Amino acid sequence: LKAVSHNVRELRKITNPNAELMAVVKANAYGHGLLEVAGTALENGADSLGVARLCEGKKIREAGFDAPILILGYTPLSDAEEIVKYDLTQTVCSFDNAYVLSEAAGNIGKKIKIHLKVDTGMGRLGLLSDKLVQTDALNADDHGAVTEVESIFKLPGAELEGIFTHFATADSNDKKYAKKQMELFSDFIDTLSKAGIEIPVKHAANSAAVIDMPESHLDMVRTGISLYGLYPSNEVNKNRISLLPAMEFKSKIVHLKSVPEGFKVSYGASYETEKATNIATIPVGYADGYNRLLSSKGQMIICGKKAPVIGRVCMDLTMLDVGHIPDAALEDEVVIFGKQGDISITADEVASSLNTINYEVVSTITERVPRIFLK
Repeated sequence: LKAVSHNVRELRKITNPNAELMAVVKANAYGHGLLEVAGTALENGADSLGVARLCEGKKIREAGFDAPILILGYTPLSDAEEIVKYDLTQTVCSFDNAYVLSEAAGNIGKKIKIHLKVDTGMGRLGLLSDKLVQTDALNADDHGAVTEVESIFKLPGAELEGIFTHFATADSNDKKYAKKQMELFSDFIDTLSKAGIEIPVKHAANSAAVIDMPESHLDMVRTGISLYGLYPSNEVNKNRISLLPAMEFKSKIVHLKSVPEGFKVSYGASYETEKATNIATIPVGYADGYNRLLSSKGQMIICGKKAPVIGRVCMDLTMLDVGHIPDAALEDEVVIFGKQGDISITADEVASSLNTINYEVVSTITERVPRIFLK
């Protein structure tokens, strides 16, 4: 948690001083521990929290946190009263969404806070800008979208507190597409303003944009992967901010055996030892979030040396060749990613082996892996 504290403070330093900072703690805080990270982030300068699901927001509220919480993802409309009950803010993408929420809030004599998501080119959730779908882009306008926002704005049971968009390529060297998205979003806000619709909180910046696109900071930034000390990609300007990885993934040796040349290992007997060696068994498998694609491909650290994964990663266990590590013993620490002495394996390196991203490596570590929090 020291690393999370450091990262929040560093992010705060490079964020426009007039912009609030949202700590995005969805997916169990990207695998790091929802409540622990939420508390640490708020203590160190975060103003609000972002989650993806209603259940995450409820868990934070039930733990006693009263900071604003925005549900960034979809919530079944049948759960509308729960959103109001727990004083959560809901993302909406259409008048129909907002209308149901407004009615539910009105039924219990309350107002629900909502943020409108605008799709400026991500193609996922969001009210679609007319300029993206009209053939004659030069002469296109947002009349239809503006009319829909006007209807949302007038709903008696809903308070349109915020409006936001999400960048598709802010973590790329080439920012042309992200800047085009920013331009579309700014134009849409201006058009709303001319129609007399002023929405208090405007936000667009994700971690990559916080680092590389200060013009996108607006009224609030949404910090996700950077909160955990990982960079959004290798293409962002790492010189602008010094982040510290918050997570290390460790286990221990639970079984050791000496085997001869030609010994077959794991399911499918797909691996065969080339010489007599020692095998260490580690109680971590794909059900813990150690990807099966690392079979006969991954590495872990034991006694300050890297040991290769041999055979297929199992649901609960993984085997390592430790023939070159004569000191390896039962109960020895095993670093799956993190540091041991001068040797390290990073989440980025694991991601590279899997042809994926660091987000996936940390966020897929499952609940059954115990978290130990260091302050």
